[in-house]
Amino acid sequence: MGRHGWNPGARWWRLTALLGVAAVVLALVVTLVDTLPDGGSTAGTTRDGGRVHGTPATPPHQDEPSVGWGFTHTRYSADDGDDTAVARVEGLLSKAGDVPQNQHIMGWGADNPEPVKGHYDFGALDRRIDLVRASGGTPVITLCCAPDWMKGGRSGADRTDWSEAALETAPTPSHYADFAALAATVARRYPDVTHFIVWNEFKGFWNDAEARWDYEGYTKMYNLVHAALKKVDRNIMVGGPYLDMDSVDPRDTNASTAVRGPWGAVDQRVLDAFGYWNKHRAGADFAVVDGSTFTRDGELLPDAFGATAKLTAVGAWVRRQTGGLPLWWAEYYVEPTPPAAPAGGDGGRTGWTETRRVAVQAAALIAMVRGGASSGFYWNPEDEKGTTCPGCLWTPTSGADGGTALPMLGLVTRFGTEFPPGTRYRTVSVAPDDVPNVRVLATDRTVLVVNTLDRTISARIDGKRFDMGAYEVKWLAR
Repeated sequence: MGRHGWNPGARWWRLTALLGVAAVVLALVVTLVDTLPDGGSTAGTTRDGGRVHGTPATPPHQDEPSVGWGFTHTRYSADDGDDTAVARVEGLLSKAGDVPQNQHIMGWGADNPEPVKGHYDFGALDRRIDLVRASGGTPVITLCCAPDWMKGGRSGADRTDWSEAALETAPTPSHYADFAALAATVARRYPDVTHFIVWNEFKGFWNDAEARWDYEGYTKMYNLVHAALKKVDRNIMVGGPYLDMDSVDPRDTNASTAVRGPWGAVDQRVLDAFGYWNKHRAGADFAVVDGSTFTRDGELLPDAFGATAKLTAVGAWVRRQTGGLPLWWAEYYVEPTPPAAPAGGDGGRTGWTETRRVAVQAAALIAMVRGGASSGFYWNPEDEKGTTCPGCLWTPTSGADGGTALPMLGLVTRFGTEFPPGTRYRTVSVAPDDVPNVRVLATDRTVLVVNTLDRTISARIDGKRFDMGAYEVKWLAR
């Protein structure tokens, strides 16, 4: 029996061996195909990056240069996590209406989109766009950052350097055209994205030798990207330069004389960079800036609420320079982060109560509107796990009980609903004694009132007398 049984087994062994050899050969061929001459891998990439992904939506504002008030997705968001929690966030955003949602193409939740020239990996970005579509939002894409091979690094799906220094390196001049081509590929992949911001805060464009921004290099790249996007669709809206309107002590040697106030002075080198871009840009459908109300040294002058006047002053200056281009704030910050804040933690966002945070943020939004802004994006600092999340829009989606609304979500979405692009603002009466203590923004239908004091007040606004709790944000119907 043993002998008889051996022959069939031997034949099966020989067949298995042959199949094994074939598999090894096939694997070797695949490996060779998926490997660059220098060893970099193209595994997991595709050559058809410009193929339309999913089912494009038809978001509002697609033919308008302003999209309104929303937020930016960061490293963690609701595209990943427990299904129940993810669905909860989608429901919250859908209920709020067409909330503008901004996403970068690399970093902040997105993988390297083109790890090898002509080989694309849009998996993570696809998920983010899917989330925007599922939640009924208006998608905006920030064209930052650049694949390693465009900035002196190595090609390969397995070689992306995710260090902060590498991520924030700009493409070399010889690769500006390659970055523009990538931007066009992104635009073709997501035809329902009609608003693009070019780069982020001039990252990698600092000129060490001259101690100033390399605004010539950025503007050259911007113009190439602008042309590439308009070639895909002339109706695509493009904006820049997304400069950080950094402010310093008025006595600082780099303090400007043109934009200053009790809150400090904008760094003149930033204004110089903006001026060059504004003069030499090929075109722009909107202007983009970002900034903090506190100085570079972390000072809130004269205090947290008074410092928001900076946003009004900067906005008014930008609008004058551009001849009235729609103004976007890509980021805005009102709460200084301690220098020693732990990496990967809450960024030091535990110093303020949520009530105070919402009040100062509301005052900042009012200040931006008073400076002429029509769009702005709250930088949503989501955590990966946990049940709390200071300053976040919703709780982390890692568990089934996650994805619940937090106070900042209510402020951002309500502000966007009540004050959309094209809003006509009205002046309302404020009792003289209340003027120093409140911030007010009004339309024919709504009045937003912010108590800037850490105590209860009795205010008379728009002819109505009412009490407000410490740092309370109140919405009044007219």
